[in-house]
Amino acid sequence: MTQDGTDKPEAPGEEKKPLIEYPAVYEYKVMGKATVEETAEFEEHVRSLFRRKMGTEVSPDSIHVQHSRKGKFVSLSVSVLLLSEEQRRAIYTELHQDPRIVYYL
Repeated sequence: MTQDGTDKPEAPGEEKKPLIEYPAVYEYKVMGKATVEETAEFEEHVRSLFRRKMGTEVSPDSIHVQHSRKGKFVSLSVSVLLLSEEQRRAIYTELHQDPRIVYYL
């Protein structure tokens, strides 16, 4: 199977197209353990993580908040404009290393 998920082999000398063309709007899903009362603080924590890796502020309009049914967890959908694959990977690395984040996509 090839990188693009097909069974078609790549022709020799054929240039591979990137899966994501940059700049691109990309959406991350970030989940953490936070009650409804702790949501604003968790959201600011995640915004600061993105700010460090992107060098720009993440607009509050770019974040959608969803609480778990029992109110123990919060999920943030964060849409950002990425300039490169390196930037996308750096954010994933930061999310992976953060102990407050329990799951991310």
